[in-house]
Amino acid sequence: MEFTKAELTAQELQNLPALAKLARGAILKMTTLAASGHPGGSMSTIDFLLMLLNLANIDPEKPKWPERDRIIVSHGHVSPAVYAALALKGYFDLDQAIAGFRLAGSRYEGHIEPEVPGVEWASGNLGQGLSAACGVALGCRQKGIDNHVFVLMGDGEQQKGQLGEARRFAVKYKLNNLIGFIDLNGLQISGQTCQVMPQNISANYQADGWKVLNIDGHDFSEIQNAILKAVSAQIPTVIIGRTTMGKGVSFMENQEKFHGSALNIDQLEIALKELGLDNDLEKYRILRKKFHPEPNRHDSPLSFNLNIGKPRIYRDKTDNRSAWGNALTDLANANQNIPFAVFDCDLSGSVKTSGFAAVRPDSFYQSGISEHHTAVAAGAMSKEIPHVFFSDFGVFGISETYNQHRLNDINHTNLKLITTHVGLDVGEDGKTHQCIDYLGLFSNLFHFRVIIPADPNQTDKVIRFISTRKGNFLVPLGRSKLEIIEDSSGEPFFADDYSFEYGQADLFKDGSDAALLTMGTLAGKALAIARELETEDIHLQVWNLSCPLALDKNAILQAASTGTIFTYEDHNVNTGIGSLVAQKMVELGINCRLVKFGVSDYAGSGRSEDVFKGAKLDFDHIKNTIIDNLKKK
Repeated sequence: MEFTKAELTAQELQNLPALAKLARGAILKMTTLAASGHPGGSMSTIDFLLMLLNLANIDPEKPKWPERDRIIVSHGHVSPAVYAALALKGYFDLDQAIAGFRLAGSRYEGHIEPEVPGVEWASGNLGQGLSAACGVALGCRQKGIDNHVFVLMGDGEQQKGQLGEARRFAVKYKLNNLIGFIDLNGLQISGQTCQVMPQNISANYQADGWKVLNIDGHDFSEIQNAILKAVSAQIPTVIIGRTTMGKGVSFMENQEKFHGSALNIDQLEIALKELGLDNDLEKYRILRKKFHPEPNRHDSPLSFNLNIGKPRIYRDKTDNRSAWGNALTDLANANQNIPFAVFDCDLSGSVKTSGFAAVRPDSFYQSGISEHHTAVAAGAMSKEIPHVFFSDFGVFGISETYNQHRLNDINHTNLKLITTHVGLDVGEDGKTHQCIDYLGLFSNLFHFRVIIPADPNQTDKVIRFISTRKGNFLVPLGRSKLEIIEDSSGEPFFADDYSFEYGQADLFKDGSDAALLTMGTLAGKALAIARELETEDIHLQVWNLSCPLALDKNAILQAASTGTIFTYEDHNVNTGIGSLVAQKMVELGINCRLVKFGVSDYAGSGRSEDVFKGAKLDFDHIKNTIIDNLKKK
């Protein structure tokens, strides 16, 4: 898509310096009023941002116009510049942004958030914006939108390794609709970037296959020409703008202390006088006192309608990860005209995404060993198209990338994260690959729902369920083949008449002596233990808690009615399902004995069954410990 304007008129170009002064004044007023913020970098970035907003295909009257260009700001601490520029473009009232900056309850937060019209992505964590821009660019391409995706970055954040992952990904997938800008002011919190951490930004981008344009980042003609060259380039392009920290106010220029320090009242008076602007700070103090928070909305424009097909029913022993891969391939085949995206990090054979890759190769994104980038890119893409899956080993896709998924959560993405090899079920790979903290980690994310299937049949139902739901889901799966869980008549428990409902527990077996609560890989083993104990006249309830972050109240009450609850998991015993059940019992005012079986230390390497035995989570140990505990009862 060409820009609506080939270039600004001479008059529009002449008007920009005056507009930039107004923006700089707004930056200084809001940061002084809040007594915090990042004015220095905001003043070095503002000229590029103003020019971009005047060239890009955007419409303040329709901020979510589907065909719009997307502008991602990676160095989100320059929020004063973003708010000033967007307000001057007409997205919202500038006075409200100045008065509400960094005020509790205001959407004009210290780092940009997508609640603000014109802001596409929350980016407080430096080094992640380029990954998000890659995901957005891919999503727009898959939807057939001929637009441009711009990402504004700082020079200090180029020290992050994730930037390298994103650069290579962008070139591999020929994202010529992606344009970067780097605000090269040469300063960061601790001083000069060349001393804090030397880097050759231009050479790094060139080495990875990007086109690089070097400009004066305060010369509006150079900025315009660079943007116009970049949008016509056939490869990803980055514009590196040489800028001045604190540009426009003499005593602020090239002073790193103003990276993250606001001016005081006296300094503001001097700065505004130098800019030729009135000091009307008192007006904003009054507005700030009268400020009323606006409600935030996170409505998704995406449709999650999908033909989920006919669920498979497994009768022979197999692994949950194969059931996931088969369900994904079924969904792809049944919905050929609906956009899908599956991301993989060099593990397609193990995480079972290769079937999808065979039937929808244009929707399969092989990222290589770049988990941090992939987590963000997949999340950002899920805001553009509804059916985005990222599959990885648990220790990489969860433990290693927790921070990236936290950012996805803040951005209200729609990512379906499917991880295999969780718990102790990685066998010979050993402790470094044992993801035994997934519940402990993701219980901290407010909008991720976690579903842990008990066998291949439930896995199939769960994958089809989440594919038609908006929001973020984590589905952790083990590695090994599992016996099919059967009901008392010998039929698959999760058969055709089973319908998955988030938050609903499954009663595998009734009993009155105690209750055994479990999830995932150990569910079948728990049921087998209970059936063995039945021969010794010990009658256990067995509950499958596949949604541990949304525990079924009635299930907990029924289990507690026995007087003793055992929880059984191959997760860290301190932060897993046992602790979640204990918390729920306290909330419900339940007085019941609780015994937790879980992982109490890093386990070793070996066959899965041997590892479980070493961790005292094997069949015989659990069975005998239950017997001993019930004798004491």
